[in-house]
Amino acid sequence: MNILDKEAVEKVQAEREIPDIRPGYIVQLKVEVPENKRRISVLKGIVIARRNAGLNTTFRLRRLVAGVGVESVFPLYSPNIKEMKVLDKKKVRRAKLYYLRDRMNPLKK
Repeated sequence: MNILDKEAVEKVQAEREIPDIRPGYIVQLKVEVPENKRRISVLKGIVIARRNAGLNTTFRLRRLVAGVGVESVFPLYSPNIKEMKVLDKKKVRRAKLYYLRDRMNPLKK
């Protein structure tokens, strides 16, 4: 199974560029939202967690929407993510930044 997982990950990485995303990075995503028509939504937020599981690797993005913090979990190799761009890299000492739920100052600029 691990060999199949590695092959699938390499295939997806060959199709499109996937940057190295770690907790503390501020990223901008262009995500295809499946509604009646497919539209592209631009999301900007800070990565607060990452779960490594081969092809099922996910990351948790926290962002502010109308002054309220919203968290979303995205599969890293999802075909719905059209573009990923790392905007800024914050220095962190933890693997999970759940303490940012109480204070969301890094995004206010």
